[in-house]
Amino acid sequence: MEWSHLIAFNLVLLASMASPGPALLLALKTTLASGRLAGIATGMGLGTMAAIWTGMGLLGLDVVFALFPWAYMILKTGGALYLLYIAWGMWRDARRPVAAPAQDAPRLRRAFGTGFLVNVGNPKSVLFAASVLVVIFPPDMSLAAKGLIVLNHLAVEWVVYTLFAFALSSGPARAGYLRMKPAIDRVAAVVLGALGLRLLFSR
Repeated sequence: MEWSHLIAFNLVLLASMASPGPALLLALKTTLASGRLAGIATGMGLGTMAAIWTGMGLLGLDVVFALFPWAYMILKTGGALYLLYIAWGMWRDARRPVAAPAQDAPRLRRAFGTGFLVNVGNPKSVLFAASVLVVIFPPDMSLAAKGLIVLNHLAVEWVVYTLFAFALSSGPARAGYLRMKPAIDRVAAVVLGALGLRLLFSR
């Protein structure tokens, strides 16, 4: 493996992170509603599971899913239902006032866990990662090289979501969110619900 392979992987990863999806939407909503640290914790949860999926892709989990379609179906259904659960909560609480951000450890752990679970329920990411890995990286890489790819993925995700949280946690950004909270939350709920339904009914 050469550094050019890692650079190419990072460019593809950044492009995929920038595309609208449940991960980006969750990080945005959490940062605006609950503050910078909660947004960072959510991003770390999202990034940790995404890096684990990449590790599983490197170890051939996509082959397991191909051999045992029911395993993929169970994971996909669970993820879709979790997205629908989050969407329902956003819609239900759209008009509920937002309290001052509480950055205590239990809330931060909950934010991390929510981010982690959203990406646990996205098995398509391992199939995407596997296809990218096959195209970019040479075959028969050492275990150390595979470990480096996973750590690189984790670092990129954590850095990007941290920068994202800092950019969105300013006073003007939060004030704008509070003014438009019902509309923003319901749009976010519809998008997440649609993504959940699409994941539930897609093959």
